[in-house]
Amino acid sequence: MATCWQGLWAYRFYLIVFFLPIFLLPLPILLPTKEAYCAYAIILMALFWCTEALPLAVTALFPIILFPMMGIMKASEVCIEYFKDTNILFIGGLLVAIAVEHWNLHKRIALRVLLIIGVRPALLMLGFMLVTAFLSMWISNTATTAMMAPIAHAVFQQLQKAPKGKDVEEGTNNPTFELQEPSPHKEMAKVDNGQVYPVPPGPLEPRDQKNQEQRRFSQGMSLCVCYSASIGGIATLTGTTPNLVLQGQINSLFPKNGNVVNFASWFSFAFPTMVILLLLAWLWLQVLFLGFNFRKNFGIGGQAQEEEQAAFQVIQTEHKLLGPMSFAEKAVTILFVLLVLLWFTREPGFFLGWADLAFPNANGESMVSDGTVAIFISIIMFIVPSKIPGLTQDPEKPRRLKAPSALLNWKTVNEKMPWNIVFLLGGGFALAKGSEDSGLSKWLGDKLTPLNSVSAPTIVFILCLLVATFTECTSNVATTTLFLPILASMAQAICLHPLYVMLPCTLSASLAFMLPVATPPNAIIFSFGGLKVSDMAQTGFLLNITGVLVIMLAINSWGFPIFNLHTFPSWAYANATALCMVSQANTSMPIP
Repeated sequence: MATCWQGLWAYRFYLIVFFLPIFLLPLPILLPTKEAYCAYAIILMALFWCTEALPLAVTALFPIILFPMMGIMKASEVCIEYFKDTNILFIGGLLVAIAVEHWNLHKRIALRVLLIIGVRPALLMLGFMLVTAFLSMWISNTATTAMMAPIAHAVFQQLQKAPKGKDVEEGTNNPTFELQEPSPHKEMAKVDNGQVYPVPPGPLEPRDQKNQEQRRFSQGMSLCVCYSASIGGIATLTGTTPNLVLQGQINSLFPKNGNVVNFASWFSFAFPTMVILLLLAWLWLQVLFLGFNFRKNFGIGGQAQEEEQAAFQVIQTEHKLLGPMSFAEKAVTILFVLLVLLWFTREPGFFLGWADLAFPNANGESMVSDGTVAIFISIIMFIVPSKIPGLTQDPEKPRRLKAPSALLNWKTVNEKMPWNIVFLLGGGFALAKGSEDSGLSKWLGDKLTPLNSVSAPTIVFILCLLVATFTECTSNVATTTLFLPILASMAQAICLHPLYVMLPCTLSASLAFMLPVATPPNAIIFSFGGLKVSDMAQTGFLLNITGVLVIMLAINSWGFPIFNLHTFPSWAYANATALCMVSQANTSMPIP
């Protein structure tokens, strides 16, 4: 019997792929309508995404097969959804991020900031969180965590090493490890075999307690890296994929939205949210893993000890190994800063951007998108040489001249570009378009009209908690892809501004703090050891709640003027209920 169960478990993915489509067949057979056909495709893809019976990107290709066969959309219409402007923005942003990573510019920034902040326990944790969050705004959360985790591990190893000098001989206290409880003056003596024993009768802090403090500090350092990577990703439109899913869904479901979600508007809303959440996460981690003795955590009144100096030396050595900034690093820095400036000033909203002035269409609207800017800077990186042009010889063929390589080359891009996410994004856009064309969105909206009697903040709070819970077990991209079309239909049905519901739920999809499998940064940190699932779950639970509350604060305060959430927008009227069309003055939510 045990062998039978083992066999079923070993072949579980094959069984799911084979039997699940058959199990769901009664839905389209008993209800032969386009709405039911589309629901069948969505449910099937959602279950495949949740179980990961097939790779996520492979599941995302299902609409190309199912929608034409079911008469929902033409194949040519479905395929267009897989390479929209949002996908171009994703690719362009990643190309620039790959250049930053390829020339180690991100590592230079990280080490420089850590040298400035210092290695006192609380400040060290804050330094790692600030650096990780800033880098994850521009490069992938996974790459940021993979770079910062070894640095954090190396620094902590130096802090953990037993003192070899005056701490042993003179018995001085080390405030780096005494994070919570004060300890009396210690005296040590060496015996012939080299072991160190306490000299009586002086009282001594138990070794187990010191080891416990070190272990807790190590756990806090590890978790601060993966948490800040997830938090930092929400600050920019290209910081994490769910943000781009929202932009793509808005543009797909509401094509006349006037580019309401762009880089500048997103940053104005999400960056303050990120800063508040990051500081609260730092305080929570400090209290949980360093204790309440803030004077000792910040090193007030203490002198630098050998362990702190050794840890600082590790960071300094790593920084020195990078050497002076090369021409390539300087060129990438200039192009990166130029990209950000072009993104911010393209269509800022509160004044005419350069795109509105230089490249308007017949209606005076910008013909250039954020994706255009990203691809423009990326192409320049394929052109600009990585060294100052000159006559240099090929090392392999000394008598032949060789030109320097460009800042970016296709081999590097092909190795580091996550092409699967491009298909995953496209699959989500195809699902949203199929839901609209089949009438499933309208059907869902009609069924959700009773929610009109519930206050808008309550609805959004419950939905944020639901998304934050769901994303612990499923890919955050899959979560937003599945939820956003439904949320858009619900918002139209109850006359809510679609962004009032979709924005906070998109941010909540990045609140994956409880489980190692929730997001790649968590898995990377967990693989270093020293953490149990219970440690991450206990720490992440309160952080999830805190994140939802901060998002609710953001959407109900500065989110209103940025996205004009006070009224139901005219661009959402296309599929809105008759009530919203008649009563244009309906507010998106009652004043809290």
